Order: sequence, then structure tokens, then C-alpha cells
Amino acid sequence: MHLIWENTIKNLVLHWTGDFKGLSDGREEYELGSEVWKAVGQATAAAGRTIPAAFGGSPPNPEKDKSACTADSWSLWTLYIGPVLLARRFKKRKYYDHFVALVKLLNLCLQFEMSDDDIEEVRVGFIDWVQAYEKIYYQHDPARVSTCPVTIHALLHISDYIKAAGPVWASWAFPMERFCGYLQPTIRSRRFPYANIDRHILAVARLDHIKKVYSAEESLALTRRRVDQGTEISGYTTCKFLRPCTPTRTRDIAVLESVIGALATRFNRSAAVIRSALPTHAELWHRIKILPDGDVIHADGSYKARRDTRDATFVRYDTIVDKNARFPRRPVVNELRSFFGQLRYIIVLHFPICQSLGLQEPTPIALAAIRSCPIIKSHKDLDIHYYGKEGAIDVLDLMCVQCVVGRVKDGHGWAIIDRSGSLSRAIYAPREEEGGNS
Repeated sequence: MHLIWENTIKNLVLHWTGDFKGLSDGREEYELGSEVWKAVGQATAAAGRTIPAAFGGSPPNPEKDKSACTADSWSLWTLYIGPVLLARRFKKRKYYDHFVALVKLLNLCLQFEMSDDDIEEVRVGFIDWVQAYEKIYYQHDPARVSTCPVTIHALLHISDYIKAAGPVWASWAFPMERFCGYLQPTIRSRRFPYANIDRHILAVARLDHIKKVYSAEESLALTRRRVDQGTEISGYTTCKFLRPCTPTRTRDIAVLESVIGALATRFNRSAAVIRSALPTHAELWHRIKILPDGDVIHADGSYKARRDTRDATFVRYDTIVDKNARFPRRPVVNELRSFFGQLRYIIVLHFPICQSLGLQEPTPIALAAIRSCPIIKSHKDLDIHYYGKEGAIDVLDLMCVQCVVGRVKDGHGWAIIDRSGSLSRAIYAPREEEGGNS
């Protein structure tokens, strides 16, 4: 926490803005003009509206509101916003590449699990990064030795720390900082603050012990726990449906033709058969929550957001596609691919027993209507993807929706940022008969 977000990143920004201990950029040209950094700051603050709260607090303007920049906000900026906003900002590409190399290493350090190969990659990676840092900022000039504080040397030992204590999430300072923030308001005595803290911690521990021994968590709770009023629908174990819910006639669904097309593919029936089998009424849910403790995602076509609501309508969704779809004569080879788009509607249809569709019992079907965002390019090193215009509506099973994503404005287009990582990536295991046909 302190090594990276409170020191290394802040020092890099000071270098780029020409404010590092009175030093200029010397033989290099890494300084950003004041207008450039001002634009980066404004774009950072504006990105708060299009990055969901699941990513963290709304980022402040690092150019204007320096005091509001915490380790948490610097983390969000470094990992997701900075790589987008700093692209093409430097006079030479090598400065941006050097920053991206650091972001890649940080993403690797933040993995939930790390192998020996990962740790070795971190070790070698930081050696290369520090050597490049010395070349760019120190420039092997004794007069610039202040550009190499001990925090730069400490980067070389991160791999050793991980090997000794595990991935950084197991030992970083965020939990302790939050605990200190929890304790601070409890200090009532200026004369004996430490005794005051000791008594408070002891009282809380005793109360927690009583709660556990007598199963009295709810009756002794000092604050009312927020009850999750989510609705579970049979067959959909990956999410809960959150109110409000709007009942509607099926024929009034805005994307009805796309729904019929999706169901025709699902049941392998004609559109006429699907149309005749549709229930007369449907439900339009406004929100879902990914289980067990995942994102809350809003449906843009139904959810009435407040003016200050951060956009949580863009999602990553995974679906199976045929690699040879463009070549009708080639065999079908299915693979799982990720796509991005804006969730427009969450549609739930309750089908009764229906022989024409092969339904032997009442079956609910939840569909996601998503306005696709065709990706025109992706960052070669980071999980950042770019799109210009929105595409067609895709209607697919709600189970395909994986997580909420954020967006950062990039010129006339948008950059999509995905914080979910490999843990939320679905894995497609082809059936034996599919493998045999391919």
C-alpha cells in the first residue's frame, strides 16, 4: 500500500509534472505539459460517472484535488484509468511503455494465487523496471541521485516478500488502515488515549464473544443489518433478482423479435412455434446481483437512476460461438468468447408445461437483452478494450452475464476496463462428441 500507491506512483506523477524535488527531465522528455496533466485530471474525475462503485470510490481530480487522492484512489487510477488517459500523451512512447510495465507487474502481484513462475516473473520484471527507471529518471547523474529513494530499491524485494508472506493481499496495510479508521472516532480521552482504545477493543471483543456463544448476533447488533430482499429464480444459481420488478405484457417488450429469435435458437424451433408458445405476461427486473458477493448490475432500459448514480449497466458476457461460422463447409468448432455491452433489459418468462417446446414442467427463463459494444482493438498488455459505436442487441440467457465493467472516455470512443480477473472467467469444456466432430 505505502510502497506503491503512496510513494512510487506519487513520485512518478511528480516526475511527469515537473514537481519532483526541483529537478527537470534532464536529457529525457518525460514531462507532461501543464495543460496535458490538467486534461488528464479532468478526465479522471469525469470517469467516476462511468466506473461502477464496485471498482471503488469515485476518483478525484489528481491535478486539482491532490489532498483527496488516497492510496485507494491511486490504485484505481494506476490499474485502470491511467493506462487509458496517458496513452499518446508523452512525447516518446517509451515513457508510457515503462508505466504500463509497472501496471503489468502490479496486476501480477495482486493475483489471488501465485505460482513459483509468477514470483520469478515478478522478480525479473522489477529488476528490468528499476534499471529502466534509473536510465530514464536518474540518468546515471550523481546530481540526480534524489530520484532514487529507498522505495525504488524496495521494489527489488517484492518477490522476496511474496515468497515469505504470500500474495500481497495477505499482508498489505489496507485492513489495518481501515481498522485504525474505525478506532479513531472511539477515542474520548485526550489524556489517556491508549487506555481508551484498549478498553474499547476489549469491550467489542467481549460483545462478539457473547454473540457467538449465545447465537445472539441479531439481538445484540448495534446497527441494523441491511436485509437482502433479492429473489431467487429456479435454475439461475449465479444471481439474485433485485426489485423493483415491472410486470408487462409479453407483446409490449421492446426487443420482442430478438427474444423470439433467441428462444428459437435455444429450443431449435421455428419463430412461429415460439411466438405461439410465449406466455402472455413477462417480468422486467431492474437489477441483479451476481452471487455470492459479486456485482450489482442495473438494466438501463428499466432502472431509473438518480443524477449522481454511477453507471453500472455495462457488462462482460461470455457465450459459445462457432470459430468456423464464416465457413459453412467447415465443421463446427465451438469456443467460449467474451463480449461487452450495455444491459438493456432483464426479462423473465414463466413457461407452463409446453409440449411444442419439450417442456415437461413449468420452467422460468431469464434473458438478458444487451446492446453490444463491438471491440475495435485491445491493449496488448492489459485487460483494456476499446470500442467506438454500439452494435446490435444480443438476447441471451442471463447466466451468460459475468460481471459489471467500467468505461473511460478515450477521444471519440470508449475504453472498457474489467477488474474481474481470471477468477471470474468461465471455462468451456467441449463435450466428447463435439471434440470428435472437430
